[in-house]
Amino acid sequence: MTGAAAAPLTIWAVSDGRVGIEAQVRGLAEAVARRRPASIVVKRVDWKWGLGRTPLSLISLPRLTLRADSPITPPWPDIWIGAGRASLPLSRRVRRWSGGRTFVVQTQDPRRALAAFDLVVPPVHDRLSGPNVFPIVGAPNRISAEGFARDLARFRPRIDPLSQPRVTMIVGGKSKVHDLPPRRAREMAAEVAAAVKAIGGSLLVSFTRRTPEPARRILTEGLSDIPGWIWDGEDDNPYFAFLAAADIILVTEDSTNLATDAATTGKPIHVLAMAGGGVKFDRFHQDLRRRGVTRPFTGSLANWTYPPLDETNRAAAELLRRFDGRPAAARG
Repeated sequence: MTGAAAAPLTIWAVSDGRVGIEAQVRGLAEAVARRRPASIVVKRVDWKWGLGRTPLSLISLPRLTLRADSPITPPWPDIWIGAGRASLPLSRRVRRWSGGRTFVVQTQDPRRALAAFDLVVPPVHDRLSGPNVFPIVGAPNRISAEGFARDLARFRPRIDPLSQPRVTMIVGGKSKVHDLPPRRAREMAAEVAAAVKAIGGSLLVSFTRRTPEPARRILTEGLSDIPGWIWDGEDDNPYFAFLAAADIILVTEDSTNLATDAATTGKPIHVLAMAGGGVKFDRFHQDLRRRGVTRPFTGSLANWTYPPLDETNRAAAELLRRFDGRPAAARG
């Protein structure tokens, strides 16, 4: 291997900064960096004058109408990993800007112009196909064995005294197709409380930024007499520690990220129904059930096993395989 080839890769992880979207680009970048020395730069982008809500084809001069927390200028990275609508006008052009030297990856479905990317990593349930498409179950995430161990160690003094089995409950919230109105939140609290009491365990609850405040209050009140820890949103989020400490996991059905994160543990996952729904989410959850990963929550908690999902690492390996297989001219 030459000195140039041995130099650390530079990877830009580009998104609008929303937690779930940024987790995808950072997770995939970190998985690449676990396989090969790399420097990761997180870029958060948005568009002036509300252009991010216009058709992407109208953003003809993206670098002049861009807002970003750090420059989108040369020197260009070896690998660009983008996710989300805000990144697309840049992702589609960066290969040209870099003279073809930047390897461009997009997670999720970019909707059109697949040829602009070296690799597209959509969820299987989007049913996207093509020579540069590598579908995975769910979405890339930032989970690793090292990260689980690190976060669990931080919160052990509060988690270890809790009785087993420990049930971790991860609550999403309002999205384009799902919601968690007060009535459903009350039902959910009663159902989960009864199930945890029935097995004599404890409960670890983490909310997301999308959890409506009324639902958060209702769930907190309805679950407060169960031994455990309901994270109040203050200080650091023990989300990863809760997954690592769980014997059984409950996740709401509104997020592919939440279910995918939980599925990396190999622990039984019960899916909590919410108000609303959509065809793609139905396909996603059907796929997880077919793989033996999840079951709908029907009021009782069960144990089962399955091979943990390792989709982010699988995508990272494919990314590097294609990156290394580029023509010599593209490698600079």
